[in-house]
Amino acid sequence: MNITESIKYIGVNDRSLDLFESQYIVPEGMAYNSYLILDDKIAACDTADKNFAGEWLSNLEAALDGRAPDYLVVHHVEPDHSAGIRLFLEKYPEAKLVLNAKALKFLTQFYGDINEGRVITVSDGDTLSLGSHELSFTFAPMVHWPEVMVSYEKSEGVLFSADAFGKFGALDADEDWACEARRYYFGIVGKYGMQVQSLLKKLGGLKINAICPLHGPVLSENLDYYIGLYNTWSSYGVESEGVCICYTSVYGNTEQAVLLLEEELKRLGCPKVAVNDLARCDMAEAVEDAFRYGKLVLATTTYNADIFPFMKEFISHLTEKNYQNRTIGFIENGSWAPMAGKLMKAAFEKSKNITMLETGVTINSALSEENKASIREMAKELI
Repeated sequence: MNITESIKYIGVNDRSLDLFESQYIVPEGMAYNSYLILDDKIAACDTADKNFAGEWLSNLEAALDGRAPDYLVVHHVEPDHSAGIRLFLEKYPEAKLVLNAKALKFLTQFYGDINEGRVITVSDGDTLSLGSHELSFTFAPMVHWPEVMVSYEKSEGVLFSADAFGKFGALDADEDWACEARRYYFGIVGKYGMQVQSLLKKLGGLKINAICPLHGPVLSENLDYYIGLYNTWSSYGVESEGVCICYTSVYGNTEQAVLLLEEELKRLGCPKVAVNDLARCDMAEAVEDAFRYGKLVLATTTYNADIFPFMKEFISHLTEKNYQNRTIGFIENGSWAPMAGKLMKAAFEKSKNITMLETGVTINSALSEENKASIREMAKELI
């Protein structure tokens, strides 16, 4: 695949993977992206996962068409992008790695010592001339590892964005970008919104014609849309109007409360109600919904004088990823000593700009008429 006449795609699709990072369900697989810039000097950008390093090297060799690369630029050292580096160095003994000092440190931790003569260490703002193409390097620490950097090729306006603008799914997957990019962002990068904002500001003055991420498709049209979504996500803004309801229910009574709330919200004209049963859904999709919408309702049972385990895990995901700028309502259930509501509220005490609904619901075993009235009041307050 050609990105431009001089920039080629040489990455691979992984259709065998079931869990990315051993936790995120990827029904459409994963792409490990790599790129090749052909000029007087030739630079490859990143490699692939160990299970596809050989295929990646074959793609590189085919795109080189008999030439030899001069450089391998390492934007990010996570093993799904760096596992082919040893093969590259063996195959092309004259080529050099281009990376920063932190990346070199991590690289040696993963793969052992690297001959210093094979390394060009760059600093933030440095450039690498290939002829008519020149890469300028911008450090992007904690987007989402401390050694990450991106590079920009000015003559063609191409941004090599590392894991920024990444997405779950192989490149031959026919699916909406935003859904799986959102799930990827809040799962992988979501904690580091401040650092993403910093990177977006650094890149703000550049004329970008194409974004080449390490996962997901190359973005070359409607870039304002993609950059706008990234700005919303990383600033913890509200992307869509609606209410996300996440719940657990042991015997179905808490679920009845949730279904009544959903019905009332729809009756009052709520544009979207996203309901997630945390015991059965993809937890990452529930996290995605919680960040997408501006209002969240958590409904769960008290369990061993604590929050039911799936809900406790879910709240941990949210607070770890700096959940903020949202309105939250609480529904608790307990047969003799309901504690879940109090404990859920306490879990968000350190979260920024959280508004808690005045209306709360405490169910004692099964829904009462008083509970139903409170749920209707909660729906009104949410609307």
